[in-house]
Amino acid sequence: MNRTEFIIATAIILFVAFMLGWFACWLLHRLTRVTQAEMGELEKMARDLHDAEETRDEAISYLETREAELANQLHQSQAELRAAMDGLRDARHEAEELRTYIERMNAG
Repeated sequence: MNRTEFIIATAIILFVAFMLGWFACWLLHRLTRVTQAEMGELEKMARDLHDAEETRDEAISYLETREAELANQLHQSQAELRAAMDGLRDARHEAEELRTYIERMNAG
């Protein structure tokens, strides 16, 4: 194989490699190309996701507001219970004093 045949063989091999690379690139581009229908579907999915996030944010804010209201009601109920228990304790103490006074009056 002389120098000219070697150059021609190398050129043919490089050209075949170039053509295979170009064909592989074209095929890959053809297979991975996004169609207009897929773009529409992606846009719809993006809108749905945005709507779902807004709904989630609204639900979280509603739950936080409701939790604050329920905590406030709980604190009010506990305060009322403490007041009622204090009133009951005072009434029992007063009833015990009256019972003691009546027993002293009957004994004396």
